[in-house]
Parts: sequence; C-alpha cells; structure tokens
Amino acid sequence: MRDLRLLCKSVFSNVETSGYVGFANLPNQVHRKSVKKGFEFTLMVVGESGLGKSTLVNSLFLSDLYPERVIPNAVEKQNMTVKLDASTVEIEERGVKLRLTVVDTPGFGDAIDNSDSFSAILEYIDEQYERFLRDESGLNRRNIVDNRIHCCFYFISPFGHGMKPLDIEFMKKLHCKVNIVPVIAKADVLTKKEIQRLKCRILQEIEDNGIKIYPLPDCDSDEDEDYKEQVRQLKEAVPFAVCGSTTLLEVKGRKVRGRLYPWGVVEVENPDHCDFIKLRTMLITHMQDLQEVTQEVHYENYRSERLAKSVRKNTNSVNGSVPGKVVCNKDRILREKEEEIRRMQEKLAQMQAKFQAQK
Repeated sequence: MRDLRLLCKSVFSNVETSGYVGFANLPNQVHRKSVKKGFEFTLMVVGESGLGKSTLVNSLFLSDLYPERVIPNAVEKQNMTVKLDASTVEIEERGVKLRLTVVDTPGFGDAIDNSDSFSAILEYIDEQYERFLRDESGLNRRNIVDNRIHCCFYFISPFGHGMKPLDIEFMKKLHCKVNIVPVIAKADVLTKKEIQRLKCRILQEIEDNGIKIYPLPDCDSDEDEDYKEQVRQLKEAVPFAVCGSTTLLEVKGRKVRGRLYPWGVVEVENPDHCDFIKLRTMLITHMQDLQEVTQEVHYENYRSERLAKSVRKNTNSVNGSVPGKVVCNKDRILREKEEEIRRMQEKLAQMQAKFQAQK
C-alpha cells in the first residue's frame, strides 16, 4: 500500500513539473470523431446540355454517378422542362468517408422559352433549407441529414463572347442563396489567349451586374508560403476553364486521363492544358469553408426571412381575430419574436460585412 502511494505521488509530481495538462490532444479527438462520423457535401451543377457537366463530375470524384442516364433527342428537348436529378454516392479514401450528393439540372437552357428555367432550381434550394429548418426545430436533432446545396458549379459555354443573358439572370437570382463557382466548359476548344480574354470578359460582366460569386477566403498571416501561393493561383484562375474525361490514354509511356485529337492529347490533369486540377483543389481544400458560408450566410438569411414572415402572419392573425383588443400574452410573444429577429438580422449583417471584407 505504501509503495502504491509512493508510485502515485511520483506520477503526479512528474505531471506537475512537466507543465503538461493534456488539452493539446483535443484536435486528435475531433479528428477521430469526424472520421468516424464521416462528411456530407452537396454539389449542384447547372448549365446547358452538351457542356460536359456529367463527365466533369465523374472525372472530379473518379466515380460514375450517372450509370443509367438516357440522353433525350432534339425533339424531346423542345417540350422538356427543368427537372432536378440528385445522385448520392459514398466515397472512401484512406479511411475517410464522404457522402457526396450531386444535383444535376437536365433541361436547363434547352427549351425555346427559358424564362421559367430558374423556378424549379430556386424551389429545390428553398425546399432543402426548409427541410433542414424543420429538422433543426424538431424533437430529434441528433441525426439530421444535411442536403442543403453547399456549392453550385455554373457552366458557361465557350462558344461566345462572354455570358448569355440566361447566365446573368440565373446568377442574379441565385447568388444570395448558394455559393456560385463559374466554370468555362470544354476549354480545350479555345487557345490560351482566347481563354484569358474570355475570363476577363466574364469577370467584368459579373462585376457590372453586381453578381456575388464564391470568394476564396484570404490567408492568415501565419500560413506557410506554399499555401498562400496556392490560394493566389486559385483566385487568379477564376472562372475555371476546364475539360473532363474518364478515358485513360497512354502518352509517352504513362497512363493519363485525357481527350484524344488528331493533333495530340489534351491531358485533363495537366495544369498547362486546363484548370481541372485547380478546380478540384479549390473544391477539396475549401469544402469546409463552403459549408460554413452556406450555414452562416445563406441559411441564416433564409431562416431570418422565414421567421419574419411567420411573425407578420401571426400579427395579421391576431389583429383579424380580436379587432380593437390587445391580448397581452400574444403581444408579449410577438415582441419577443421581433426582438429575436432583430438580433438575428444584426448578426447576419455582421457576417455579411465580414463576408464582403474577405472578398
């Protein structure tokens, strides 16, 4: 017994003299818990048919998300309306699991009259926010599935002198609801000078129309130089000029994924040929930030508007059912709701100001 007390005293004295408490191990605990739980991410791809959206997504995640897709002919496209197709796949890499959901929008921009192309997409995004709000306000909040759109790749046609009116109108309607990342599709049809000229034109049109695209977060001063250089290159690459391919070709004795032409091979993962690697790096490196911006800016914006409508509806209901009377209890509840909304709007304004400052 005496030996045990001496041993315990020795252990505690060593801990005290070492000055080590143990909370430096907390990141490891968070890491283990996150890996065990897995991650969720929802990506939406929007653009006209034939721009290579499905091929690019399959190239990005090395998976076949559309094994049974049937491509409609020109006659079928005339009367086709925009419908949303969500495909979910479980990806595991080095023990880390990712539940990836890709929402495609077949039919977008294919009809003769595209004035109603946005309504189905807007409705779908709001439905996911409403579902998350309902689950978050329910009794069982432990296993909420997050199907909110965290990022939207908007594909711009390379055959033109910039963005079409449809592109501008879509971005203006959705930039306050989702993180938009503009992508120039099939960049292998353009020369380097043409790509650079098109990028400058698109960025100018985005600025002229007051469109807010996803801004890559600035680096902290204590970040290493390699990471700062990576972020700088990613910012300069926007909008990303990409081409995708799932075909393996042999070039100079090595296997590459690319597109074979009579004059040579376009390597998808060659930074000198396109921005595919930069787009994938942006998506993977800033996946957590995309989710945070969705939660703290876009979802909070929807939530505050939703609560404001609810308060106005309750106010009209009270005034209509008891004319000329003041119901103390209901007035108190309404005042509390209005105060909560005011606080939320102030918080939202601060987050949006911070968001704009990072931009």
